[in-house]
Amino acid sequence: MKFEKGIKMLIVSSYPPRECGIATFSNDIVNSVKKVFGHTLPIEVCALQNEMNHFEYGNEVKYILSTASIDEYRLVAEKINERNDIGLVCIQHEFGLYGGEYGDYLLAFLLALNKPIITVFHTVLPNPDEKRKKVVQAIIDLSNRIVVLTNNSQEILTNQYNCQKSKINVIPHGTHIVLWEQKEILKTKYHYSDKIVMSTFGLISENKNIETVLYSLPEIIAKHPEVIYLVIGKTHPEIIKREGEKYCNMLMDIVQKLHLEKNVVFINEYLELKQLLKYLTLSDIYLFTSKDPNQAVSGTFAYAMSCGCAVISTPIPHAVEALKEGNGILLNGFDKPEEFQKAILKLIESKEERIAMGKNAYSLSHATTWENIAIQYGLLFGKLTNREEDLSFNLPPIKLNHIKELTTGVGILQFSNFSQPDPVSGYTLDDNARALINMVMYHNYCQDDTALKLANTYLSFIEDIQRDNGRFDNYKNYECQLTPQNSEVNLDDANGRALWALGYVIAHKHTLPLDLVRRAEKCWDKALENIYEITSPRAIAYTIKGLYGYYSINPKETIKKYIEQLADNLLNHYHINSEKNWCWYEDYMTYANNVLPEAMLYSYLATGNHKYKKIAIITFDFLLSHYFMKGQLKVISNKGWFKKENERVFYGEQPIEVATTIITLDLFYEVTGNIKYKDQLELAFIWFLGNNHLKQIMYNPENGASYDGLEDKHVNINQGAESTLCFFKSQLIMGKHAKKNANQTKVIDI
Repeated sequence: MKFEKGIKMLIVSSYPPRECGIATFSNDIVNSVKKVFGHTLPIEVCALQNEMNHFEYGNEVKYILSTASIDEYRLVAEKINERNDIGLVCIQHEFGLYGGEYGDYLLAFLLALNKPIITVFHTVLPNPDEKRKKVVQAIIDLSNRIVVLTNNSQEILTNQYNCQKSKINVIPHGTHIVLWEQKEILKTKYHYSDKIVMSTFGLISENKNIETVLYSLPEIIAKHPEVIYLVIGKTHPEIIKREGEKYCNMLMDIVQKLHLEKNVVFINEYLELKQLLKYLTLSDIYLFTSKDPNQAVSGTFAYAMSCGCAVISTPIPHAVEALKEGNGILLNGFDKPEEFQKAILKLIESKEERIAMGKNAYSLSHATTWENIAIQYGLLFGKLTNREEDLSFNLPPIKLNHIKELTTGVGILQFSNFSQPDPVSGYTLDDNARALINMVMYHNYCQDDTALKLANTYLSFIEDIQRDNGRFDNYKNYECQLTPQNSEVNLDDANGRALWALGYVIAHKHTLPLDLVRRAEKCWDKALENIYEITSPRAIAYTIKGLYGYYSINPKETIKKYIEQLADNLLNHYHINSEKNWCWYEDYMTYANNVLPEAMLYSYLATGNHKYKKIAIITFDFLLSHYFMKGQLKVISNKGWFKKENERVFYGEQPIEVATTIITLDLFYEVTGNIKYKDQLELAFIWFLGNNHLKQIMYNPENGASYDGLEDKHVNINQGAESTLCFFKSQLIMGKHAKKNANQTKVIDI
């Protein structure tokens, strides 16, 4: 089946403003797919509506299906069939959403559709009776692909419903990204800084079994009166129709009976997402109390983990799978107040363990962020419609947030614990030199005065760490004292980066404040006296980049000679180490490899000597041949450098290598005009956006940071200065290319 471009996915589901967990789930898919894939994967919605409810929907809702009328299913299906631009229908399935016995009216809809169908089973019940089994099997047979949210659900479908395992995709429930440092900030804002906050949230029903926790609280509060329990959410609309507020009133009666009024707070609202995430983020402990042993998955449970709560849960299948590796406490059974009491007391009385559990849960939840879930749905859509080549990643907006968070009055801090700046890590010249270059680039890109203020801070750091003899130290602690590392490690690379940064500032003297440029020139003049002390290949390469920047605005013969001498030094490294199948400057590849051929090409631009250009192209193409494989960028692993005589180690990829690849591809494309470099540049950038072996984003959409590393099976979600600055610079380069062509849409092909 062949489809035209602009083809759409249609989601069939309950949908906001209907208050329903699956409605929220579907809305999150719509929003996240739009954020990740933009107009290359548009989504429309067919909203499910029962007889009692009529809602005003958003523009994405194009159809309304009245679920109580079996004729409606066929009529709506026929309307969908008439649309050539709908390429796939995604059914969100829960038994109670559809009319008939076990929701079997849905079968009329599936039978009438002539589009590819994905069915997402939110509930997969074990040990089904014959009628339920036949309905589920019919849905499976009429669907091209089945999606479940847990491995347990996949096993049940395979073993008890005879579904082929190859037909099933496990795509977890999505989660929202929150910033770790907000936990304490929000506790203070809501006046809970001296409290231990526990919470439960979701649409309230008897199945929540919240009374189990209430009965466990008196003894806990007697020992720890600082405990606050937030019960967040209002009674489920379907429950209100049947029995009103009976269950909620019962809970309030228990609170009064047990004299818990000062410690239990009912937030009887269906909260907007932002407010809900705030309550979860400020919570220390999340209590999942469901008494339904067959509840396959819980969005509330997933959200709590992603907000960094230490979770205590009854053993529903989702919790059994998720609460491993010290990220929560799984109870042995249901409806056991004494088990909740024991677990709660353990976490209250062991703050260290409580925080560690929250951090583990927070870290593991990265894989299920809605952006990552959107990638999985998008790739599945592309596969089923044979149009993977038409899908493109949206360019994310450029954000200074995390760079500003990392920056003090002294400079930019080196590391972060998740997104929270780590003062103990101190400062490096390396990062402040990178940051200075970034801010000059950013100022040229958008003339933002904030960039100049930050640039001033980073240049001040460089000035302060320069010795009287012109050389630079690299490391300072948070108290601005030089550390012993400066005498323990080679500082060549740091000195080379400093010269690069200073030369870059001087090269842009016509767009920068005069005082900033003069200060850079003063540092430059002192540093230049030590240029022949720089001997390592990368330090030489950084120095050449700085010299080229200076030479581009001050074409002095002495600077040109420096470039020639240093380039010849690199050329000598090449002649010593290169062989027939090893066209490189060293007998191994480590980090920032791209800077070596980049420096050679700059040497050609400054001197006009074609031997530099020739070797630049030979070595860069050799490097790229090891970096691009099967439509993805795979840079050298930091877990074992690529040595000439050894097999290459994979995984352990870092943003610095991706960014230097992008920077160098940009230069080679500008100089040679060879379109292959532009294509590879775009392919390299989408490593950050999810085109990597884990199919996960490598940046934080909330603050504009980059994560620190792509490992074999997980992402290191710490967000240090080096990674963030590398991503920021890569974004500026991509933005430059988008600006050059006003007709170019801001998307990049997968």
